[in-house]
Amino acid sequence: MLVKSRSHPAGMGGTQDLYRFENGYGASVIKGSLGSYGGYELAVLVWDGEGEEDFHLTYDTPVTDDVEGYLDDAKAAELLAEIEALPNCSLEEIQDD
Repeated sequence: MLVKSRSHPAGMGGTQDLYRFENGYGASVIKGSLGSYGGYELAVLVWDGEGEEDFHLTYDTPVTDDVEGYLDDAKAAELLAEIEALPNCSLEEIQDD
């Protein structure tokens, strides 16, 4: 589920969409920033609270162990579906990442 759309938080141009899924994971999807060269960049998030800013990046999932860049619409949608299908993250994952 899309939680928030905003301008790139680091002021690099483009927009950032934040997604939150029932399993405790989510994603940051950036479109149009300098680093994505017109495509998308996607990072996996772990939500650790109820607020719109209560998350941190995680690099320890079966989906990816890094930020994925240069994505087209189809690949970004595929990765979002994979993140949503992950098993629920545990309290340890929330605290350790």
